Amino acid sequence: MSHPQPRNPLHGVTLERILTRLVEHYGWEGLGEIINLNCFTHEPSIKSSLKFLRKTPWAREKVESLYVKHLGSMN
Repeated sequence: MSHPQPRNPLHGVTLERILTRLVEHYGWEGLGEIINLNCFTHEPSIKSSLKFLRKTPWAREKVESLYVKHLGSMN
């Protein structure tokens, strides 16, 4: 059973989509400067970053927060 979340900007958006949009907007180098994570600064890839972010809730929160903060400027 799903619960409608009309005010949640992350509802229905996958982590992969969030990360892809951030990389398109900032690039790996820019993203690594904003959120200093090894998965963004040392041999970054979508696959390895997703693996890390799915296992690390505090890092995922930072990525999601950046996405929501800059959602309007990335459209």
